[in-house]
Amino acid sequence: MTMKKTAGFFMLVILFLASQEASALRIERLVMPGDLIQGHKKFEDACEKCHVKYDKVGQTQLCRACHEEIDLDILKKNGFHGGSLIRDRACTDCHTDHEGRNANIVLFDAGTFNHDQTEFVLQGKHKDLLCDDCHQADQKYREAGVECYDCHKEEDPHKKLLGRECSECHNEKNWHETDFDHEATDFPLMYKHKDVACESCHPANVSKKISQNCIACHRINDVHGGRYGKVCSDCHKARGWRKIVFDHDKETEFPLQYSHAKVSCDACHSGDIYKDKLKTDCYSCHKHNDIHLGQYGKKCQSCHKPYNWNKVRFDHDKTDFRLKGKHGDVKCNRCHSGNLYDEDLQTNCFGCHSRDDVHEENEGEKCEDCHNESGWNKGVLFNHDMTSFPLVGLHAVTPCEECHLSQDFKEADLVCNKCHEKDDIHKKKLGIDCKLCHNPNGWKIWQFEHNKQTDYILDGKHEGLDCHACHTEPQLEISLGSKCMDCHEKDDVHAGNFTSYCERCHVTSSFKDITLVR
Repeated sequence: MTMKKTAGFFMLVILFLASQEASALRIERLVMPGDLIQGHKKFEDACEKCHVKYDKVGQTQLCRACHEEIDLDILKKNGFHGGSLIRDRACTDCHTDHEGRNANIVLFDAGTFNHDQTEFVLQGKHKDLLCDDCHQADQKYREAGVECYDCHKEEDPHKKLLGRECSECHNEKNWHETDFDHEATDFPLMYKHKDVACESCHPANVSKKISQNCIACHRINDVHGGRYGKVCSDCHKARGWRKIVFDHDKETEFPLQYSHAKVSCDACHSGDIYKDKLKTDCYSCHKHNDIHLGQYGKKCQSCHKPYNWNKVRFDHDKTDFRLKGKHGDVKCNRCHSGNLYDEDLQTNCFGCHSRDDVHEENEGEKCEDCHNESGWNKGVLFNHDMTSFPLVGLHAVTPCEECHLSQDFKEADLVCNKCHEKDDIHKKKLGIDCKLCHNPNGWKIWQFEHNKQTDYILDGKHEGLDCHACHTEPQLEISLGSKCMDCHEKDDVHAGNFTSYCERCHVTSSFKDITLVR
């Protein structure tokens, strides 16, 4: 087909389309990039509703003219579209069309959306909410209310009695944390009243006029049952219900000192505080606490003081018996078991400690000769040197119980072998009088001079003999014969024919050495 024929064909098409007004078929539809969304379907044959030829700014004005609520937000600078980041932008920057009937042209991601771009910045507890907690599924996002009451009217415990301006008292951080300025009322909240919940004083959450008298609110807390009257402020203050401010020292004849200052009022005032007259002596209040059952009389103040009931202050040193050492820790009733004013206690040790005498009176009744008040077993002053057995050498450092097996000290025997029988390597062959050879400084330090201490001189072969060579049998006292035949009878080759006087021929140096004595 030639160029002239082609041009003529297109001209015929254009003339044909222009004449088809009944079918609403337009040339723009030939170049339309795609179908409009379902909501814009009715504008497919009215392009001028959304498009202005060669004018993009004019196109945005057409969008706003159709979407009046958005246009109003932009003009008033409200909502998301009225924000500084959005209101000056073209609609087509975020929205497009011709994407098909079911296309979503709203470029919005709830998970990443920055709510600060709206007029309702999410603060406090609002930050933790889900979108659909405020935005209903069947409503547009912009339709959600921005006033507290729009969302919280169902939660209003005041039943509209305090109005709709929730923010006057509450904030986004915590619904129960109120900012209402009670100081501007006739009853400023001071001290403990600041921490009280509103409904504690305002039943039904109403702000009607209520009594400012303490008893009006605290009658249910009156532990006195009305016995102390209705003027609570005489004793209590708002800074603390339990902190009593009544000055007992100035307003009564009985100043409360020390422990009395810590006693609860009811401990003494059990009846009507305005009618019952209380006594001021100790015994009137404390007779039920008298663990002495009257045996120490009624003058409690003689021993006890208000600052500590259990700390006895009686000065026993001013009596005839001063309390020293362990006596200072002894309880009164250990000695005073009867009536304090009738009994006559002895002041000597044995008078109280006869039952503690482990010596069974064998050491007499003068305990103080050995013992003192610091303790029975402390600093015992007994001088053993004053006995018939002075302690010298190793005996001086030997524990008492090594020799004294019981507290009856006199039962100990003075004979060495009584204690050292197990140590006697001689098996009593040298008798039991150990001190003949040994001394208390040590078993191995011994000395015995046979030539001086006995009537039998050791010379010759006798001089080097072991003691046991002659002393062969156990005996209590050493007793050996001094004749040669007493020991050497078995060595007598003469069979007794030359009498028993061996020394007439023999000498101690050797049996073989013969010396005749005439």
